Amino acid sequence: MQDYLIRATAYDGRVRAFAVNTKAIVEELRRRHQTTPTATAALGRTATAAVMMGTMLKGQEKLTVQVKGGGPIGQIVVDANAEGEVRGYVDHPDVDLPLNAIGKLDVAGAVGTDGFLYVIKDLGLREPYRGSVPIVSGELGEDFTYYFAKSEQTPSAVALGVLVDVDYTVKAAGGFIIQLLPGLSDDEIAAIERELEQLPPITTLLDRGETLEGILTSLLPDVKVLERREDIRFQCKCSRDRVEQTLISLGTSEMEKLLEEDGQAEIVCHFCNEHYHFSGDDLRAILATMR
Repeated sequence: MQDYLIRATAYDGRVRAFAVNTKAIVEELRRRHQTTPTATAALGRTATAAVMMGTMLKGQEKLTVQVKGGGPIGQIVVDANAEGEVRGYVDHPDVDLPLNAIGKLDVAGAVGTDGFLYVIKDLGLREPYRGSVPIVSGELGEDFTYYFAKSEQTPSAVALGVLVDVDYTVKAAGGFIIQLLPGLSDDEIAAIERELEQLPPITTLLDRGETLEGILTSLLPDVKVLERREDIRFQCKCSRDRVEQTLISLGTSEMEKLLEEDGQAEIVCHFCNEHYHFSGDDLRAILATMR
């Protein structure tokens, strides 16, 4: 099943829902960064949340999610935008931990709980919107739930999951965001909460072939799908030309020093792990344009 995202409503528009399958995106992140299973799960959950949040934006708007929990994995950084593009990295992709007490990947242990979840939105205004909340669990689903409630004042339920296969590839990945809007009665909220409590993990459902539409229908019986997007994807904005501009921004003296001491340059993009090699001749040609 290819990656896709659906946007839906229920309860006569008083519930907003997003659900996404991100198996290919998370596998691409794993492949590029050679993450261990625990790091794959942490980065994949963050990317899954970010791609749903990105589709809540419009036009050229974009956002960055930073998870800084103080754990051994370091920070997680993910960019997403309204076009369905997402990219990301984790500081220490080689960190792996023993399974936790219930036999699951110890994402909370890797992420840590001594820090903050940050969301920076570029909405085309003079200053970006910045929201942050303390990390409450490190499992990330609960942390994004807390972010929506405290920073955006929207009661939400966020489920995120990544299932890693025995060969370390991604077997399933996805998530959903259910947002409760004004007008819901206490009984309606209680009914939604009961369904959420009984729902198996999102990756269990995806791994056995459940569709996103079916998952949301099991939670919200009168769900109405408004949009299905199959254009969500991993996409990095880096290029050789952009890296060359970065080298130029160092200035003539730094470029001359780089050429004299190293004779070449190797630039690696944090987000996609692409390597850009500049030989001595390349550096001299760039210097010539700077003089």
